[in-house]
Amino acid sequence: MTSYEQQAYAELQAWQKRMQRPPSWLNRLTYRVQTRLNGLLPERVHQVVTATIKHMVRGVLVGSSYITRRPLLAASLEEREAQVDRRIRYYRRAATVEGAATGAGGFLLGLADFPLLLGIKLKLLFDIAALYGHDVRAYPERLYLLYIFQLTFSSQHTRNAVYQRLANWEAYAKTLPPTAAEFDWRTFQQEYRDYIDLAKLAQLLPVVGAAVGAVANYQLLEQLGRTARQCYRLRWLQSPEKLLAD
Repeated sequence: MTSYEQQAYAELQAWQKRMQRPPSWLNRLTYRVQTRLNGLLPERVHQVVTATIKHMVRGVLVGSSYITRRPLLAASLEEREAQVDRRIRYYRRAATVEGAATGAGGFLLGLADFPLLLGIKLKLLFDIAALYGHDVRAYPERLYLLYIFQLTFSSQHTRNAVYQRLANWEAYAKTLPPTAAEFDWRTFQQEYRDYIDLAKLAQLLPVVGAAVGAVANYQLLEQLGRTARQCYRLRWLQSPEKLLAD
């Protein structure tokens, strides 16, 4: 390993420990409350919301796969991550401006923040994947992006399960059919909504909505970028070429 890879590996190990921590009592309490609140919603509401987010995400995934850069094949981890940092800053600024604009526009414009921010987040993941050398036109790679998204915006309870799938991705990917696979869209949308609800509701308030939207979007993109970096570091450091070299 290079000195940079050794530092990255140390950071990765610390992150892995956080991903595998058991839920705290506050995590468990919050999870039970959110589960109970979701249980109060009619089943038809869950079905409609799940279908809406499913089609929205699928649309972004398909569209982004045609406009994303080609995979970066010949570069060191340090060179790749320098570019990753620049892409995170770029999309973080875009999300901050978008959050401020929709937050300042009142209730109706604030509602537009959800699909706009979702598109920015997924486009960031596409760019990061390509910079680590992965071809997002392949279905397993797009599914991997969804699991990174879910890992970032979930309760610790769900995060533990999703992390295990990502940590053993190469073996899991071999079991996937070429064009379709099971994905729990209902859990995906519920966990995402529960995670961001408080910030997004505050963004709809008059006067403070613009500031709340800007800060919330900045933090959400920063968090997503950090998680994606660690997930792709894990794959980089687990690659057969890297293991043989060590």
